[in-house]
Amino acid sequence: TMKIQTMKIPEVDFEYQKAVHESGLTVYMYPNSSYSSTYAIFGTNYGSIDNCFSVNDGEFKTVPPGIAHFLEHKLFESEEKDAFERYAKTGASANAYTSFDKTCYLFTCSENVKDSLEILLDFVTTPYFTQETVEKEQGIIGQEIRMYDDSPNWQVFFGLLGQMYHKNPVKIDIAGTVESIATIDKDLLYQCYRTFYRPENMALAVAGNFDPADVVELVNKYIRPSGDIDVKTCDVEEPRDIVTPSREVSLPVSMPLFSIGYKEIPDAEEDFIKGQVVNEVIMEAIAGEASDLFCNLYDAGLINLSFSTEVFAGRGYLANMFDGESRDPHKVREIISKAHFKAKE
Repeated sequence: TMKIQTMKIPEVDFEYQKAVHESGLTVYMYPNSSYSSTYAIFGTNYGSIDNCFSVNDGEFKTVPPGIAHFLEHKLFESEEKDAFERYAKTGASANAYTSFDKTCYLFTCSENVKDSLEILLDFVTTPYFTQETVEKEQGIIGQEIRMYDDSPNWQVFFGLLGQMYHKNPVKIDIAGTVESIATIDKDLLYQCYRTFYRPENMALAVAGNFDPADVVELVNKYIRPSGDIDVKTCDVEEPRDIVTPSREVSLPVSMPLFSIGYKEIPDAEEDFIKGQVVNEVIMEAIAGEASDLFCNLYDAGLINLSFSTEVFAGRGYLANMFDGESRDPHKVREIISKAHFKAKE
C-alpha cells in the first residue's frame, strides 16, 4: 500500500524516507534512534485564504472568513473526549495552528510514540460537530478575536496587509471576525472538511526516535481514499499596485511600532518557495544583523533589537516586510526604502 523511497540531499549529507499512500497522502519520515524524542505533524493544504471554492465543476461557493481556523479548533473534539485528554495519557505535548494557506496538527513526545500518533491520525480523520458545540465555540473564538483586536503587533501586521492587498483574502484576519464566525454552522464545517481534508491534499511528517513500520501500520488503518473529488479554488486577480501608502493607528504603546512592506509579484503556485528563498537572501543582505543598514539604524537609535525582517510568501502572495519599534518610524521607512529599491535593481 505504500512504497517507501529513500530521498537524499547530497549538498547537506541528509536523507529521509518518502512514501505516497494509495489514498494520495504523502508521508515523510526521518527515523533517528539517537534522538530522545519524536515530532509529528499532520497538515492539510487549506488555510484562511481558501474561502471560495467549487467541487466537481459546480458553482463557486464563498464561505465565511475564519472557517479554516474554526475547523481546526473543532477537530480536537469528539463524541466522547477531546484529543488533549487522550494525549494526557500518553504524555505527548500537542498543538495545532492555522495559517493563511495551511492547517497543521502536531505533537512531540519522548515515549508512547505509536499511541500518540494513533491519536493524531484518529481525531484529524474523524470530524464530530453538533450545532450546540459550534455555538459554544463561536463564543470562545469571539473572545480570541477581541483579544487580538487589542494587540498592537497584530493590528500593525494586518493594517499593513490591508494597505497592500485590494482583493486577496490574505488581508483578512485568519480567525475571521466576530460577525463572520457567527454565520458558521455544522453543515458548513462538514462541507469544508470534506472539501479540503482529503488525503491527496494532506501530508504527514514524523521525525525522531520511532519505528517507520508503526507509521505505515497506522496510516493503513486510518487513511482512506476520499473518492473522485475535484476541488478548484477561486482565482484572485490582485492588482499590482497597493491600496494606500501609509496608515497610522493610535494604541497605548510605550514606543511606536512600525511594519513596512513591499508588495512583490508572486511566482507560479508550484514555484512560490523559490521566490521566497530568493527574497530571503536579498532581505538578509539588505537588513540582516551584519548589514550596514541594520548597524547604521541601530547606532543612530532609530531601531532596537526588536527589529526583524520577513519574506511573507504563500500561494498567490509575496511581500518583503520590515518590523520593529522606533521613535521616528517615518525616518526608518525613508532609509529602508532607499536600501530596498537599490538592492532590487
